[in-house]
Amino acid sequence: MLPSFFAAFFFAFNGTCARHNLLANGPIKANLGRLIIATLVLGTFAHTLGHGFASASVRWFFLSGVIGMGLGDLGVYAALPRLGSRITVLMTQCLAAPLAAIGERLWLGTQLSLVQILWGTLILAGVVVAITPSRSSPPRVSIRPIGFLFGFVAACGQGFGALVSRKGVNVAEAAGEAAHNATFGLTSAYQRILAGLVFTSAWFLVLHLIGRFRARKVEIAYAHEANAAKGTGKFSWLLANGLSGPVFGVGCYQWALATTPGGVVLPIVATAPLLAIPVAFWLEGDRPSRRAIAGGIVAVAGCIALTAAG
Repeated sequence: MLPSFFAAFFFAFNGTCARHNLLANGPIKANLGRLIIATLVLGTFAHTLGHGFASASVRWFFLSGVIGMGLGDLGVYAALPRLGSRITVLMTQCLAAPLAAIGERLWLGTQLSLVQILWGTLILAGVVVAITPSRSSPPRVSIRPIGFLFGFVAACGQGFGALVSRKGVNVAEAAGEAAHNATFGLTSAYQRILAGLVFTSAWFLVLHLIGRFRARKVEIAYAHEANAAKGTGKFSWLLANGLSGPVFGVGCYQWALATTPGGVVLPIVATAPLLAIPVAFWLEGDRPSRRAIAGGIVAVAGCIALTAAG
């Protein structure tokens, strides 16, 4: 389960990088730029130390990339300005885990134990307690009902993307490939992100051609625009966003899915918003609330118990 914790850590750090990247570069450059950087870095690794496209599971990881990195990410970016970051994160993380677990049970026959289900549920409960908006900390955007549809699309993208990745691992194992290592995880991450880049590029191109896309900055609920000087460190934040999330985060995520059922991996990865709290405090002086700390303690306790039960 260690790769799951690595993935959660890198995704947590990536949250701050993504915010600054969006403010500095805008949504199109930020989204495509991070994917291009990740594709170049992971592609170099995959075609030198990894197995490139020489795997029986390539088509499954391409499909996983279209679902997760393509449709899922577009759902996130569409939900953010309509729900705010915390509700978007809640929907994406807390719905993705049960969707992946149910899908893996029905499609791949993977059955989680009752103990794993209970501790995974406790982790998600801690996340809900920590980041659910309240009267004292309401969403910093005007809630629009269609945002919940986009949030559900984002959750399906993450959950079903993980499910298809698990199918890819099974196919690779059946073909006699060594699928339970970091090299396989980074190579499959490259395949996923390449597919996501192609899909996202095509999507933005279509929207541009039909004249329905208007570039504007996405408002993120935990963003403090006053702390981010426009035009400052554009490439630095783009690079940091590309490396922390799509390269190291997704690489560890794929590594985790190669060794552990999605219903176990996703609750641990869902703690990324909680791990982002000390990162935001360290980099931006954003003090966490008592409820956030309490929820974090519950989620961490659940992670420890889930690991012990593993």
